[in-house]
Amino acid sequence: MNVNDALAQALQNPKAALHQLERIRCEESLYEFVQAAWPVKHPATPFVKGEAIETVCRHLEAVTRGEITKLFINIPPGCTKSYIVNVMWPLWEWGPQNRAHEQYISAGYNLNLPTRDLGYAREIQKSEWYQSHWPIENTKDNDGKENYANTLTGWRKATGIGGELTGFRGTRFIIDDPHSTKTGESDTELATTRTWFGEATPSRFNDPKKPVYVLIMQRLNILDLSGMIIEDLAEEQGWVHLVLPMEFEPKFASYTPVPHPNSTPKRMRRVKEDGEPLPYYVEDPDGELMWCQDHRTLAGELLWPERFDKESVDMLKHQFRASGGSYAEACQLQQRPVPRAGGMFNREDFNFVDVVPKGGLDVRGWDLAATKDGQAAWTVGLKMKLFKGDIFITDVIRDRLSAGEVYDAILQAATQDGVGCVQSLPQDPGQSGKSQKKSLAQLLHGFDFHFSTESGDKADRARPLAAQSEAGNVYILRSHWTEALVAELSLFPGSKFKDQADAASRAYSWLVDGETSTTVVAPKLIS
Repeated sequence: MNVNDALAQALQNPKAALHQLERIRCEESLYEFVQAAWPVKHPATPFVKGEAIETVCRHLEAVTRGEITKLFINIPPGCTKSYIVNVMWPLWEWGPQNRAHEQYISAGYNLNLPTRDLGYAREIQKSEWYQSHWPIENTKDNDGKENYANTLTGWRKATGIGGELTGFRGTRFIIDDPHSTKTGESDTELATTRTWFGEATPSRFNDPKKPVYVLIMQRLNILDLSGMIIEDLAEEQGWVHLVLPMEFEPKFASYTPVPHPNSTPKRMRRVKEDGEPLPYYVEDPDGELMWCQDHRTLAGELLWPERFDKESVDMLKHQFRASGGSYAEACQLQQRPVPRAGGMFNREDFNFVDVVPKGGLDVRGWDLAATKDGQAAWTVGLKMKLFKGDIFITDVIRDRLSAGEVYDAILQAATQDGVGCVQSLPQDPGQSGKSQKKSLAQLLHGFDFHFSTESGDKADRARPLAAQSEAGNVYILRSHWTEALVAELSLFPGSKFKDQADAASRAYSWLVDGETSTTVVAPKLIS
């Protein structure tokens, strides 16, 4: 059919022509599909356009094309994230993209959220509008609320974090809000979700060599699932991170390898600073070719002003601050978890010096970890001085070491510090702790050392030192280790690693409690 014939046919039956044009637009763009399908479920609520949603859609399209296999998105609540990712995207793949064979496991912090979204998707799929374009039917014997299958081998399954998945292996794993806002700071929930993600999800793919993940969530904690990926998995596994804060922060503008129609590609390098929960990007000729995904240029510009204007954003801030302070606002709106106001240590409270006074009491507190695993805890020896009522942190040894190397480091530090500095060491309970104590005591002949078991949690042990810091009595020597120490203390107890904080707590406890040390002097020959 030539152009003239097509135009003539369109004039004869304009309704059919518009129907065909709508189908073509939907096949070319997920964003167009979302707009076209919106009235099916929300006939009384007009769709509000926004570049933020268009950006999310572009990244999901890249997943469909196979250009991204691991995508995680951080975006504020209320931005239709569940509707786009868990309702619209699978429908778009099944119909407009002719991928009705795709099989999706959809997970949320409990079963209710993904079950709701699967229900929405099924309603749209069965609607007259969808069927008129893409007549995909579900099997009669598998068409339930929590899971259903189409007649072309595709299916959908809803589950909660930790839910039963035996027998289900699919092609896509969608994780939407893996943490509850009510319990998002629970150590137990954080650990459960991270363990489930690391241990349960990798085995839920038809082809374990080709896993496809899409995670979308608002940040709730520095140790949430996004935090785990940012710290441990993003670079190693090639995760693409799209982060869209409610108010623009130029330093943290989001860059990804997905082309943006209004952005010029640049060679960028990812930078992740110790103590900063969010990475940022800097230009580097050897970096990856990336596009800025945020159209904003001025600090404070709103993400989706067509939907969330200044008045509504101020209202959200007020609600978050009322329930969770500035921390909740930073997490859920800005996607950059920072310690709660009034946290244990405040960077501004520390005093920094280039020289420490001579004299006073010296102790090196130790926190031991006998492993060289690149993701494991650190062995830390932190040296502290008490001088005329002030506390000086004068040296930090921090490394990942094997068991034998830990012993070598302790002996080397004791030799460097001299007999005037106490080595304060933790003693594990039970027989293994007694054996370790004996071995270290034999190692430290001639030095002043002290053993004690740990009591209470890490936060409780750190509070006395934090109180001194808040009073302005803590001084830190400027050195190569200073920034890493301050970064950890500034995030404590929300920091991923707490080894330096624990070593500092131990050192301070010995200084103020005046516990009796165990001194062993090397024997001398008497002629």
